[in-house]
Amino acid sequence: MRTEQEMMNLILDFARGDERVRAVILNGSRANPDAPRDFFQDFDIVYVVTDDAPFKQDRAWMRSFGDLMIYQVPEEMGDPV
Repeated sequence: MRTEQEMMNLILDFARGDERVRAVILNGSRANPDAPRDFFQDFDIVYVVTDDAPFKQDRAWMRSFGDLMIYQVPEEMGDPV
């Protein structure tokens, strides 16, 4: 299990290592210093990139952060029934 600082380093190092990444945004509960912390709290990260198509076409870049446990792509899930 990685520490919070190790995860932040991983997230920022990925951004620094890819010239297509222009900004990194932390949102969700971790962005709120008053939010309670818990063991299962995830990292909600937004990478602002020059072109998102390559990231959508080949999602192997996600493995840079470890094994995927849950993977959701709401815009590809279709309309709710």
